[in-house]
Amino acid sequence: MNLLPPEIRSQLPSLYSQEKIADPIVYIKFFNPLSNWTWYATEFDGEDTFFGLVQGFEEELSYFSLTELQEYRGRLGVGIERDLHFRPTPLSKLRRN
Repeated sequence: MNLLPPEIRSQLPSLYSQEKIADPIVYIKFFNPLSNWTWYATEFDGEDTFFGLVQGFEEELSYFSLTELQEYRGRLGVGIERDLHFRPTPLSKLRRN
């Protein structure tokens, strides 16, 4: 699966462009289908680095790498996927707390 097709890449705001926005928009949802890990991207540097919400053992705002998402293979060789039905959503609607 192409995790970041050109039509989605072109929609992503650059890094730090939403940092002063109280409730930034999340543009992409990535997930591991064999675990509860989810990555929600709000910004992208245009090359490899996303910023957004990471939900795993804990929930945090953090940077994460497109390369690492693409290269990851878990049990049974299953990789990270992009939610094809996800639509841009305010970050507040996705937080657990």
